[in-house]
Amino acid sequence: MNLEELKDYLGFGVAGNFANHLGEAGEADEFSVIETKEKDAPKGLFPFYIPNHQSFLGNFPFSTEKINHNNIEQLQIEAEVALLCDFVFENGKLIDLKPKYFGAFNDCSNRIQNGNKLSTKKNWGDNSKGIAPDFIEIDSFNKEGILNKFHIASFVRRDGILKHYGTISAVNSYSYFFEQLKKWMIEKFNNQEETGPLEEINPLIKNLNNHKGILIAAGATAYTEFGKSNFLQKGDEIFVYVYNARFHSFEDIMKDISGADIHLSQCSKLHQIVE
Repeated sequence: MNLEELKDYLGFGVAGNFANHLGEAGEADEFSVIETKEKDAPKGLFPFYIPNHQSFLGNFPFSTEKINHNNIEQLQIEAEVALLCDFVFENGKLIDLKPKYFGAFNDCSNRIQNGNKLSTKKNWGDNSKGIAPDFIEIDSFNKEGILNKFHIASFVRRDGILKHYGTISAVNSYSYFFEQLKKWMIEKFNNQEETGPLEEINPLIKNLNNHKGILIAAGATAYTEFGKSNFLQKGDEIFVYVYNARFHSFEDIMKDISGADIHLSQCSKLHQIVE
């Protein structure tokens, strides 16, 4: 992943796209004011990077190697699939999204509940987001495509001890994914209004045609018991894997973390140090 190229992508996340995640993240109350058309639908979109924006959203947050702890007391990994998308934008409206590549992503988040917009907890400057250096091309963004075979796994190594941080989750267990997610996102980019912790989205993409693409963080997995109760500390090692579970075994992932010489040919891996 070329970080320089990412400077010309807009970054948005999908809130509430895995069952129970908002509750585990302590955000369910904030989102209770938002009604969705379907029970399991995501709650909405939020921005975390808008190139040249005059607010904190203009900070370039991506890193392939480290997370800036910034002395934040309640910092959590959010292990996700990121989608690099082309787009069609006409007359102030998003007409189409075209996911081209996918990879491992850490939508690292500040859990301090201060009543501000969700976006304010997502970008605190350099190295506040994690993105794998290697992304995988999407053959077709549907259940017949390669992405349907992939799982998400995340870990923290602290003081030499490895812990599961998020539950191992199939990509196809997202509440919305493939065509359903794509249609939902297009509607939200065009019509989402300011409600509760979410802001109006369309004004943020008014200059979209001046940019290369959109990066979508599709939503964070649920947490393990360790992940729920342990916030990040300086010195922690973060691992997020998005891997073809029909090609690579869980043992392959464990061997890779332990430093064994293993080639994960169908995997996007993120490894970061908290500093």
